[in-house]
Amino acid sequence: MKMTGNTVLITGGSAGIGLELAKRLLELGNEVIICGRSETRLAEAKKQLPALHTKQCDVADRTEREALFKWAQKEFPKLNVLVNNAGIQKEIDFKKGTEELFVDGDEIELNIQAPVHLSALFAPHLMNQPEAAFVQVTSGLAFNPLAVYPVYCATKAALHSFSLTLRYQLRDTSVEVIEMAPPMVDTGLNQKSRDKQGLTYRGITPEEYVQYFLDGLKEGKQEITNERVEGLRNAVRADYDRVFEQMNAQEN
Repeated sequence: MKMTGNTVLITGGSAGIGLELAKRLLELGNEVIICGRSETRLAEAKKQLPALHTKQCDVADRTEREALFKWAQKEFPKLNVLVNNAGIQKEIDFKKGTEELFVDGDEIELNIQAPVHLSALFAPHLMNQPEAAFVQVTSGLAFNPLAVYPVYCATKAALHSFSLTLRYQLRDTSVEVIEMAPPMVDTGLNQKSRDKQGLTYRGITPEEYVQYFLDGLKEGKQEITNERVEGLRNAVRADYDRVFEQMNAQEN
């Protein structure tokens, strides 16, 4: 993926990794559109970064995803990069049945249905561009899950798998498929659970991870993690069971 001259759409771009990525891509000479559910947050982002284009959209809603695609295709015909960044993370205890499953959003709809659907919508458009890319934001937990976040981890593992197959299907086209698999990053993701657990370490900053991602792009990487996540990824191929038990023992 080239570093400049792109027209980029970032879902969930009004905060956290998405907003920091938007900022850095603007600095590199790209045109950037962000979408999100909150008009207030979008306005705040626009105030911070006046060159941004914004669009209110809840990508957890199928009809809104379809409307977003039609709008983007019409307003930004040269759009060539879609960053599927929007997501939620919830602490769910299945011993409580369905009590916590759909409180504060549906992880399956937002974390996996939305990026798969958006990828299907945008793929023909991106294939008509000379250079294009999907950027799928997964997680280090795609490789080795934390049991306290069972659905989140499952959706990110699914998105990782989908990224592999989408990359293979598009291998003879102009469209790259790049996976961002961040470690814990200090954003507003699942703030209630982090506060509840009394975590003192909130992860690396969005600035640190986005810099790591951009460095990976320069190197031509298709799966961009960091040293911490690389250990989890390697565990999948080697000592998976031991690492899984060790990680989850720390949560009890």
